[in-house]
Amino acid sequence: MSNAAAGDAGGFFIYIACPWSPTGGGMYKVADYLIQAQSRTPSAHAAQLRPLDTRGSGAALASIWWLFLAVLAIVRGRISGKLAGVHVNMAERLSLLRKGTVVVVCRALNIPVVIHLHAQMQRHYGELVSPLRQVTRWMFSLADSVVVIGPMARRFVLEELGVPARRVEIVINGVPGPEHAPPRRTASFPKRVLFVGRLCDRKGVSVLLKALAKSGVQPSEAQVTLAGNGDIDRYRAQAHSLGIDELLNFPGWCDHEKLSELLQQADLLVLPSYDEVLPLVILEALANGVAVLCTPVGEVPSVLSHEQNAWFVPVGDVDALAAALRAVLFDDGLLEILGRNGRVLYEQQFSLPLFFNRVARIHQRHFGVGAQLSETPAAQEAAR
Repeated sequence: MSNAAAGDAGGFFIYIACPWSPTGGGMYKVADYLIQAQSRTPSAHAAQLRPLDTRGSGAALASIWWLFLAVLAIVRGRISGKLAGVHVNMAERLSLLRKGTVVVVCRALNIPVVIHLHAQMQRHYGELVSPLRQVTRWMFSLADSVVVIGPMARRFVLEELGVPARRVEIVINGVPGPEHAPPRRTASFPKRVLFVGRLCDRKGVSVLLKALAKSGVQPSEAQVTLAGNGDIDRYRAQAHSLGIDELLNFPGWCDHEKLSELLQQADLLVLPSYDEVLPLVILEALANGVAVLCTPVGEVPSVLSHEQNAWFVPVGDVDALAAALRAVLFDDGLLEILGRNGRVLYEQQFSLPLFFNRVARIHQRHFGVGAQLSETPAAQEAAR
């Protein structure tokens, strides 16, 4: 039982551990959403969520220093008697090593700890030598609870890592969104197509460019924005060789404000990835009533349904993606249905208040205290 369970929760806090910069990708965004959604004036029985940077924004080698500082903060929190627990956001590879260290330190100090797994670890785990697999299983066994994003990850944690079912919980990520989906320009041209993510082949960028060329879509019919960092020059060159330069716009990495603007204007989000967990940009598109065209990878098919709130295409299939682009883009009724149904699904499953309250309940069970959701009108409405 945590210290917070022993009496009044006033003054207690919970560390949310992850790389606290855009370096952390979707994991950082989810953690930051939790921090931003908490009440600034919580009741005496609520805890405060605090960021704990485990990596820094520099080179990977420099992360050793940030990990040391994180461990030091945990030790100080334990000495103060006010640290109720640590929520460790974890991916794979070096993230597994850094966060594993945090988990071990928490257990050594008798601090409750929750692991929140944000990656499909099967491939990486299979590449580890046997001793490292054993260490990974041991590290996961130390957690009071393991939170996963969907059934595939849950199966892996149960079957491969051997965590008992009673300590594995599915919590689907949530994202902030407008109170109402922005109105769509369904009958106007050019249609606005949006891709968001790191520009690389794993995200299906090369497949998307080939499909756009094969689809025969003209610049007067659609404009395609590929927002993200990565090998932009390479894909510019590929677009030029395919003769589709005038279709495309490469704005580079976009901050939250710019991404929100792009989503409000978009008619269709396209994400033909080879490998994903559950991309936040898909949830953000649903929040904005934007139709989604994607591959059914990772946890995507466990939360979305083909032809109901998304349109699926096979992984790596240029012809299928080209056909789907034309089928969805030029059917205003289909665009509207997918967008409307996606918004309904967002309100039912993916809103930030729902996500926040699910995490708070887990903290309450394992840390003895949880944070309190902000009482803004928008948050109250979304939480209903």
